[in-house]
Amino acid sequence: MRSPLRPLTRRGLLTGTLGSAALLATAGTLAGCGTKGAQQTEAGCQSDDVSATEKKLAFSNWPQYMDTDEKDESKRPTLDAFVASSGIQVTYTEDVNDNNEFFGKVQNQLAGCQSTGRDIMVLTDWMAARMIRLGWIQKLDKTKIPNVEANLLPSLRGRSFDKDTQLAVPWQSGLAGLAYNAKVTKEIRTVDELLTRPDLKGKVTALSEMRDTMGLLLQAGGHDPANFTPAQFDDALNKLKKAVDSKQIRRFTGNDYAPDLAKGDIAACIGWSGDVIQLGFEDEKIKFVVPESGVMLWSDNMLVPNKATHKANAEALMNYYYDPAVAAKLAAYVNYICPVQGAQAEMEKIDPDLAKNPLIFPDDAMLAKSKVFMALDEAQEKEYETKFQQVIGA
Repeated sequence: MRSPLRPLTRRGLLTGTLGSAALLATAGTLAGCGTKGAQQTEAGCQSDDVSATEKKLAFSNWPQYMDTDEKDESKRPTLDAFVASSGIQVTYTEDVNDNNEFFGKVQNQLAGCQSTGRDIMVLTDWMAARMIRLGWIQKLDKTKIPNVEANLLPSLRGRSFDKDTQLAVPWQSGLAGLAYNAKVTKEIRTVDELLTRPDLKGKVTALSEMRDTMGLLLQAGGHDPANFTPAQFDDALNKLKKAVDSKQIRRFTGNDYAPDLAKGDIAACIGWSGDVIQLGFEDEKIKFVVPESGVMLWSDNMLVPNKATHKANAEALMNYYYDPAVAAKLAAYVNYICPVQGAQAEMEKIDPDLAKNPLIFPDDAMLAKSKVFMALDEAQEKEYETKFQQVIGA
C-alpha cells in the first residue's frame, strides 16, 4: 500500500508551481484589484440544490490525492465504492495544481455569483479562509454529515476561519516541522539549532511557504501562530533574517528539498511530514522532528462553492470519507495525516506499520504541540507575505 517517493508530491505542488516572485506578484495583484468588490453574502448569492433529482457530483482535487488501484490507475477504489453504494455519479478532476492558480480559475465566477461547475473543491487552509472571508462558500447541513461531527480530530475543530466546521471539512492534513539526515549530522531538536548551530551553516533549507516557516519561528519565539501581533511577527522575521544574512540558510524551497536531504547535500531543513514519510521508507536515517516549541498543522479542505447545485450529494461524499474504514484506505495511499478518529484501528487491518506511524496518526502529545496558522484578512495577507518575500530574497 505504500507509495514510493513521487517526483512531485501533493504538498510540493502547493509552492512548486509558482516561484516566490510570482507569489508576491499574485498577492499584490489580489490586493490591488480590490477584492471587497467581489464580496458575496448568503442572502445576496443564494444557491439551489437539485441533489434530490440529479444524482451527480463534480469534485475538483489535487493530483495524486486519491487512492488508485495499483494494477489499473483509472480505478479509484474508495471513490468507486461510493458511486456504487450511493448511486451518485462523480466527475473527479485533478485540476487543483496550486492554490493561487486555482483562485484565478474561479474568482470571476464566484465574485459574480455564478457557477464554477464544481460541487466540491479542495483547497489549503489559507485559501479556504480567503474564500470564506469573501462569502464564496456555502454552509453545510450538519445533519447530513454525522460522521464528520463524530469523527473529526479534536485538533482540527474550532479553527479560526471556520469555528463551527460549517464551511470547510478537512480532506487530509500534514505537519510542517524539522527534518534531518542522520548520516550527515547529529540530531536536531529545536528551530534555534537549525538557525544557529555552526556545524549546520550553509547546509540548511527552509520553506518558501510563509505560513509554515513563520509559524515555526513564531512558536520558537514563544508566540502563538494562531494569534499573534505584527510586533511578534517582526520579532520572528528578524531571527529568520539573521539566519539568511549569516548564510546559515542555503535557500528557500518548495518540496524540492527532499532529494537534497536524501542525498545529504543538505543536513537539515524545515519540511513537510508527507515528504519525510516517503523518504523514510527508502532510508531510515531521514528523520522528521516535532520541534520542542511546537509544530505547524495544515489541512486541505473540502469546500462547496456558491451556486454549486449538488450540495447534499457533496455532503454525502464528505460523510462517506469520514467513515474510519474508508478514511484508512485513503490514508494508506496518500500518507498524510488522517483527520478521522477511528481510522488508526482500521489501518491495523491494512498495514500495521502505517498504523504506528505518528506522521499519519499523531498521538495526543504531538497534536497538543500543533498549531494552525492564524486566518489573515486581506491587508494582513499582503503585509506579511511582502515582508517575508523581502527577507527570503524573492
